[in-house]
Amino acid sequence: MNKLGRRYRALPIRARLAALVAAAVAFAVAAVSVTCWFIVERKLYDQLDRDLQKASSPQRLGDTMTTLESCPQKPSQSDIGGFRIHSNYYQLVKRNGTACVFANSAGRVKTTSADIEVIAEESVRDGIVHQSSLVRTGTDSDGNAVRVLTQPLTITQGPGTPPQLYPDTALQVAIPLKNTQNTLNDLALILLLVSGIGVIGAGAAGLAVARAGLRPVDKLTEAVEHVARTEDLSVRIPVEDESEDEVARLSRSFNSMTTALASSRDLQQQLIADAGHELRTPLTSLRTNIELLTRSEETGRPLPPEDRKALLASVKAQMTELAALIGDLQELSRSEGQRGERVQVVSFQDTVEAALRRARLRGPELTITADLEPWFVRAEPSALERAIVNILDNAVKFSPEGGTIEVQLTDGALTVRDHGPGIPADELPHVFDRFWRSPSARALPGSGLGLSIVARTVQQAGGKVTLARAEGGGTVATVRLPGAATAPPEAV
Repeated sequence: MNKLGRRYRALPIRARLAALVAAAVAFAVAAVSVTCWFIVERKLYDQLDRDLQKASSPQRLGDTMTTLESCPQKPSQSDIGGFRIHSNYYQLVKRNGTACVFANSAGRVKTTSADIEVIAEESVRDGIVHQSSLVRTGTDSDGNAVRVLTQPLTITQGPGTPPQLYPDTALQVAIPLKNTQNTLNDLALILLLVSGIGVIGAGAAGLAVARAGLRPVDKLTEAVEHVARTEDLSVRIPVEDESEDEVARLSRSFNSMTTALASSRDLQQQLIADAGHELRTPLTSLRTNIELLTRSEETGRPLPPEDRKALLASVKAQMTELAALIGDLQELSRSEGQRGERVQVVSFQDTVEAALRRARLRGPELTITADLEPWFVRAEPSALERAIVNILDNAVKFSPEGGTIEVQLTDGALTVRDHGPGIPADELPHVFDRFWRSPSARALPGSGLGLSIVARTVQQAGGKVTLARAEGGGTVATVRLPGAATAPPEAV
């Protein structure tokens, strides 16, 4: 059985579908055919039994007394003259087993003990004849199958006279089963042929349906093999817009997957190119400064103390910038799974307060006001704090000396407004792009990844971040995060 199962699983899907359809149809056809055969058999035998009852009616037994008087008293086989019964069997049976066959009967029916029991059960109580009868399938003396009715013999003396029970004698009427069996055999043959044709047709239809249904799967398989072979993610499977079946959904999912993979690969390539470009500048400057220091040592002509101090400060600043850039790249390269493991309920108010403390250290000459209301969100604590710090760093970086930064948190909306030069309208669509920096800010420290990290962190927390020009000058950054004013029970 296991070997058969393994062979079945080794078949192609088309062959398995065709086999399943053929098996299902074969089971259904077999059930219908068998049921039909038994119903027809029962109907034919019921009709034979009714014919036997008619053949044994008292009106057809007018010469019974003559037959009884001529019937021997000892068990023997006698042919006794009587009326014509055509092709039916007709005989009388005594309690002692004597069988008296009519001369024009089709033959002699073999008597069984069950027939004798019918005679033993006959009785008359309160003037009413109580009799039992037996209908069975038997054989004649030549072994031919017959349908036999055995019942106690009753005699009618005349019209209007009730039938009287004749003691110790039973009447047997039989009808040949040859025609009935031929009919049933013909029916069985027809049903077998029809079933075979139906199963073969079902198998062929199942194979055709499987081929038609799996044709999109073949296209999908070819597309997957093409992508695996060539790494060409531009392949798309044509899908009808109105189609909503499983294969169409699978094709749309494949197209969406290849589109996402192509976009991810493009973003990855763009990130590598941008990272290489951004890394080249600090590395080149760092190498130049280190070469100057090395050359001064090798030539024995040390740099003046002021120049050497400035050079070392530049090296330190470039290394700091390089470390910040590498940290930003690592943040952007973290997968969704790594982030999802650290998501928890966070107090947005506490996160903003922690970021404000760091911002005040970086801009001690600035006035930073804050109006914060409680708000709880689901996010990664460290990533959310880093995003808020990046927003505040931009505000600190572009605020004039002695300027003011206004921070407000109300109903999950955090606004950070500075009074710096602001962002030109044509640059606003690009502020969240990776490595994008305003031409006016390229001389300032930074990697161009800060706002990209902000946008990604806020998006992963289910929120939205925007930057806009503030009335009266400056920039206002708005971060909206879904949450609640009170912490959920599991966070307490």
